[in-house]
Amino acid sequence: MPTFPIVLATHASAAGTWPLSKHDPFGAAREIAWSGPQDLAVGRVAFSGVLESAAFPHTEVLVLRAGRLDLTLAAGDRRTLQPGESIVIARGTTLRIEATPGTSWIFCAGAGAASAAPGVTELPADAPLSPSSPPPANLLEGPVPKCRSFNAFTDEAARLRAGIWDSTPYRRILRPQPVNELMHILAGSVTLTGTDGRPVRIAAGESVFVAQGTPCAWDSDEHVAKVYVVQEVGA
Repeated sequence: MPTFPIVLATHASAAGTWPLSKHDPFGAAREIAWSGPQDLAVGRVAFSGVLESAAFPHTEVLVLRAGRLDLTLAAGDRRTLQPGESIVIARGTTLRIEATPGTSWIFCAGAGAASAAPGVTELPADAPLSPSSPPPANLLEGPVPKCRSFNAFTDEAARLRAGIWDSTPYRRILRPQPVNELMHILAGSVTLTGTDGRPVRIAAGESVFVAQGTPCAWDSDEHVAKVYVVQEVGA
């Protein structure tokens, strides 16, 4: 069901606190702010300690908010996440997870079928960006922006994509959101407005989720860069 944009740093749990599945390694530490009919959920996790997963049970995008997260893969490869950094853990990945006290992150996770190979994919803020399509001109109020993107991760079965995007300033009229999308703002800020006319400003370091079908307008008066996680919603 469409909802107004959810600012995940401040939004209280709407759907509740429970595991994504019976094998969810984070269990009761997961606070779900939104869940949808196609096995997608978004929210927050607060976790510290060590755990090992022989086959991570779902695909999860993490945006670290506080603390430090160390991920060690079966081959010994190690990834360390600091606040503001993002990574994707694909379903089926064998890994060890170590979190310092006070560690927390924003998540967007798909618990359904997956086709991506196991492993982890970083979503670096300095990824090489290529020109991408701007919003259609008939939805814009003012000049057409210059947009760029880098799609780092794709899971066709889950219809999930994640990467980095940036754009010059632009204004877009109110229109239904075409996909489920988690956005973590890396630079700049954007104001989102729903049907009630109440503007919600999302600044650098903040994360917001907009459900497919939610009427939403976009207004940015400065360069904006973001981590994106999108899920195409089937009929």
